[in-house]
Amino acid sequence: MHNQTIAVVLSGCGALDGSEVHEATLTLLALDRAGLRYQCLAPNISQTRVSNMVTGQTVATPRNVLEESARIARGHIKDIATVNPADYNAMIFPGGYGAALNLCDFGLDKKNYTVQADVLTFAKAMVAAKKPAGFICIAPVLVPKLYPTGVEITIGNDKETTRILENLGAKPIECVATTCVVDKRHLVVSTPAYMLAHSIKELAEGIECLVRELVALLNA
Repeated sequence: MHNQTIAVVLSGCGALDGSEVHEATLTLLALDRAGLRYQCLAPNISQTRVSNMVTGQTVATPRNVLEESARIARGHIKDIATVNPADYNAMIFPGGYGAALNLCDFGLDKKNYTVQADVLTFAKAMVAAKKPAGFICIAPVLVPKLYPTGVEITIGNDKETTRILENLGAKPIECVATTCVVDKRHLVVSTPAYMLAHSIKELAEGIECLVRELVALLNA
């Protein structure tokens, strides 16, 4: 187990415009408790927008996704465009609206969105190599752009997003925040996290479920 490394793909720092800090941190904690090494990655691009986390309003201050993600990773982070997917055994995408703004543009165009080029190259290589993946909170919107039709995911109980993902060929399944959905055929695990969680405790249980099931897929 200790020779396996999991790529954790971040999208900034903050729930409104980057990675949700609780989700990202609890992911790293769960991986460490499972005896897995991890490496944080992020695209070296400008954020799509920057939010004031006190007021929720958009501000004009420019920020860089890689630099902001480094705050969560304590500086131990790599540009996703520079790494070799062969060096990683699995990947996890924490939520936060940055996953829908910076890793893809779902937050801007829900019907015709695309995945950011460097993220797409890395993720498609991981999928082609049949390596397990975890998607948290809003991050499952990436899944239909990476996997064949029929892949099972959870996106909480948001009806609009569910319809969009169904139209793209995914199979959304409702589950509570403390659990996760496992698609063993496509090696995908997802949990709704703060789409449904009412506390950090519920959030932690769901992410622990995701990491536990990811470990099972790695050992299958």
